[in-house]
Amino acid sequence: MKTIAFYDTKPYDEYYFNKYNKNYNIKYFDIKLNKDTAILASGCEVVVAFVNDKIDAETIKVLDKVGVKLIAMRCAGYNNVDVKAAWGKIHIVRVPSYSPYAVAEHAMALLLALNRKIHKAYNRVRDFNFSLNGLTGFDMHGKTIGVIGTGRIGKIFINIARGFGMNVLAYDVFPAKDSDYNYVTLDELYRESDIISLHVPLTEESQYMINSESISKMKDGVILINVSRGGLVNSADLIEGLKSGKIGAAGLDVYDEEDNLFFEDLSTSIIKDDKFRILSSMHNVIVTSHQAFLTDEALTNIATTTLNNIDEFFNNGPLVNEICYMCKDKEKAISCRKNREERCF
Repeated sequence: MKTIAFYDTKPYDEYYFNKYNKNYNIKYFDIKLNKDTAILASGCEVVVAFVNDKIDAETIKVLDKVGVKLIAMRCAGYNNVDVKAAWGKIHIVRVPSYSPYAVAEHAMALLLALNRKIHKAYNRVRDFNFSLNGLTGFDMHGKTIGVIGTGRIGKIFINIARGFGMNVLAYDVFPAKDSDYNYVTLDELYRESDIISLHVPLTEESQYMINSESISKMKDGVILINVSRGGLVNSADLIEGLKSGKIGAAGLDVYDEEDNLFFEDLSTSIIKDDKFRILSSMHNVIVTSHQAFLTDEALTNIATTTLNNIDEFFNNGPLVNEICYMCKDKEKAISCRKNREERCF
């Protein structure tokens, strides 16, 4: 039976992978994968990793040295993987879609909670304070919401927003074909939206797309929702926007410096990240710890898809969910072997 090294393990990971695993011996490590911990994968051809593991060139060098041939990301994003360094050495697979409904629904949950001050009301009632002062929200019906990114999650979020009777503006570098979405420029979306929700991957082009310049183009009091990647938003600029009132509220399931914070119990620790401390202390900000994906359906899909990806690897067939640096490059993608229904290399 093949042995797999599983990094950054949480109790729910172990539960779902044990439930669906039939073919492998899994060595669970609660520490993250990086250049110092990669040695623990000795004797394993496969490592299973997550969004906050640091899979840079140095880590890949160690993994390659100890015999690892496959990095199985149990998530959709892979911006934390140096795919170019892995080329020709280690194959990389991912879970492209585990539950777009889970993430889209969480985005709407953040918006609803911020608008109707649910977090404040909850704390008041626990103290038997039943005053309604300061809890006024607004009807979402008729409001304009700007959705940046119309992939699987963005599309579902648009449907949810339309269910509330909202006017939807959309932006995507690659607009969805045969859709009835009202695509506009980013500047127009910033200018016209009462609410802006981010549903794009983190790339060199999208990094810190929400910054002081883009914030200055937005409506006064705009609500910002981010359930995609923390690196889309410059936190320092977001704080200034919140302090000035330009941004009326923010719902964040991700944070640009989350690597050493999220998924851990730090309740007895002193948080040294001043930006995070400021954001989490603001009454008009709700931060959740990268939990938008966390549903039974999503965790089931993550486990089964990851295990299927590993099965494909050991069966020596094409890797349906493989990615590589050539796949990412529009000019090089045409020559990637994946287009010929083979492995990327």
